[in-house]
Amino acid sequence: MHLSSHTWMRPEPLQTTLARLKRLGYTSVELAGEPDLYPIEETRQLLQEYDIKCCGTVTIQTGNRDLTAANPHHRRDTIEYMKQVVSMCKDLDGQIVTVVPGRVGKTIAESSPQEEWQWAVEGLREVADFALKRGIKIGLEPLNRFETCFLNRTDQALALAGEVGFDCGIAFDPFHLALEERDLYAAMRACGPKIVDVHVADNNRLAAGDGSFDWDRIISTLKEIGYDGALTFEASPPIDRSPNGDYGAKQLEPVPMDVPPAQLQFILDHGSGILGDEYYTGLLQRTAETLLALL
Repeated sequence: MHLSSHTWMRPEPLQTTLARLKRLGYTSVELAGEPDLYPIEETRQLLQEYDIKCCGTVTIQTGNRDLTAANPHHRRDTIEYMKQVVSMCKDLDGQIVTVVPGRVGKTIAESSPQEEWQWAVEGLREVADFALKRGIKIGLEPLNRFETCFLNRTDQALALAGEVGFDCGIAFDPFHLALEERDLYAAMRACGPKIVDVHVADNNRLAAGDGSFDWDRIISTLKEIGYDGALTFEASPPIDRSPNGDYGAKQLEPVPMDVPPAQLQFILDHGSGILGDEYYTGLLQRTAETLLALL
């Protein structure tokens, strides 16, 4: 296993991200699924300069991106968007694409469970077939019930992956699954070799080691089932907006950043904000200190 990081939590130049990751002992990155932000040749050069690999990409399910949408045009556009994310992964020598089928934040269904399931299967089959032909694995990620009404547990994800076929796997995120699974470790074992990616944040979505998760047991269980992929940092801290302290002031970026509205809304919808460089670096460092000692 090795340390990796998502990029969606703090919008910044990729060079800034890669320099920080290299300094802290991370060896790969999982790029946010916004192909326009990552011109292939320029991105390749930066990855080579900092000796950081692109292990994969993740779909950013915001706006109309939703395989379970009642609107067929939205579903079609989402399939084409996901293919673009797969192509970006392939062009940057990545191996996996983490896929959330529905729009993040959609907690009220638009259609029947049967219709949504069928639409997700149809869309994912097309995307997974496209990915497999390019040597890319798809990992379905269950999210907790407060972020989606579709796909919350590993048994659901395994059933969906089985129906999709095309070697579809699972992206395992303990933050989400600790809310939904009766036994987090039994869920890990049930997924076994189907796990193609593991996302890392503690139970409070702070850095690994700053919550109540037993990371020694999590890593030991992953070793037990033979997982040898990325441990991908995805902390998204809640911002203290109360009058009781200055926690929020210490967390947030003091200088306004030029962030596309949809990207900013995606971060805000996670109950977080544009994190300051020093605070964000501390989260990455704390995570590295916690996990590298266990690998």
